[in-house]
Formats: sequence, structure tokens, C-alpha cells
Amino acid sequence: MKLTTFQNKDYKPGANVLKRLFWYVVNALVFNSYLFPSYYVKVKLLRLFGAKVGSGVIIKPKVNIKYPWRLTIGNDVWIGEKVWVDNLADVIIGNDVCISQEAYLLTGNHNYKLDTFDLIIGDIELKDKVWIGAKAIVCPGVVCEKGSILSVGSVATERLLSDIIYQGIPAKEKKHRFKNR
Repeated sequence: MKLTTFQNKDYKPGANVLKRLFWYVVNALVFNSYLFPSYYVKVKLLRLFGAKVGSGVIIKPKVNIKYPWRLTIGNDVWIGEKVWVDNLADVIIGNDVCISQEAYLLTGNHNYKLDTFDLIIGDIELKDKVWIGAKAIVCPGVVCEKGSILSVGSVATERLLSDIIYQGIPAKEKKHRFKNR
């Protein structure tokens, strides 16, 4: 996927200040909290703030979502405890996806080559049947193809191919999921 660069002052989050303020409060009280573990309420609130969310979605406690209006979640998705969806750009999550505890979906970074540290953003797409392991990081612009697995503590900096298990920093192909088929 393509990365886009902005001078920091030129970035537009996609919602006005009031909506972002309300979301900040809702996110702190309901999502990034242990107080409200109801999946139904969380899904309804995400939709209210502009997210596209399918059915059978489970969002565990302490999940932090930057901008729900930049989030699409398919059916039967599991988002584990302390996952951070730092979506300055769009995050698209397919069907039957598992995002394990403390995983980080990072859509923005800064250009260290400039003294202005311009913002660099890129969409993230997790296609159907992807598994992002605990404490793994998916970087801006990465597409995880159908059935790919990013193992525990690994960092995806480029496209993950279908049905391949990736591991390491940066993540490298380890083996095919279904080698014995």
C-alpha cells in the first residue's frame, strides 16, 4: 500500500474537534478500560462514531482505538486485551481475524530525515483469516494477505503473503501454514 507524507499541521484526522473530543472520552471510559466489557455496547459505539463493523466481533478490555471513523471490521473478529489501533489512516480488518493481546496496528510514523519530522501515514489491511500474534506490530502501509500469521513479538514492515507464518524483527517468512497438505 502507498504511504503519504504530510507536514504535521496539514494532516486531517477526518472528524471535527468536537467529535474527536467525544470519542476520546468514550474510548477512555469504555474501550481503553476494564469497566465496560460488553461487546454489544462496544460495537454499537464504534458504529455510532462511523466505524463499519460486522457481526460476531469481540473486543476485549483495554483496547485503544484512535479514530473509529477510519476503521472497518469484518465478521467474527477477535481483538484481544490491550490492542492498540493507532489509525491515523484507514485500518481494514477482514473476516475471521484474530488480533492477539497487546498487538499494535501503527498507521503513522515520522520522517526522521527532515527537521520538521513530517508525518508519514499508510493504510493497513488484514485480509480474511489473518492472525496477528501477541505484542506484534503491523507498520504503516502493510497488507497481510489471507491466512498469513505474524508471530508473537514480530514486526511486519512489508506485505505478508497468504498462508505464510512470519517471525522476527523485521518479520521474515518462516514456513507455510499447511506444508503437509
